[in-house]
Amino acid sequence: MTIKKVLSEIKKGDYEYVDMRFTDPRGKLQHVTVMASEVDEGFLKSGWMFDGSVSYTHLRAHETR
Repeated sequence: MTIKKVLSEIKKGDYEYVDMRFTDPRGKLQHVTVMASEVDEGFLKSGWMFDGSVSYTHLRAHETR
């Protein structure tokens, strides 16, 4: 699917949020949800930085306290 098609589908669907799925370095499926208004051509071409340091891949919940 092209970038233009993705952006068109988001706009046409009147979505508030977009769920971005990816695999972490260990191959486990992860996701992050972003506001649909943040998703534009630059976002899809260049990516989006976020802090994954508290991902459960790296730390268990009880170890973050």
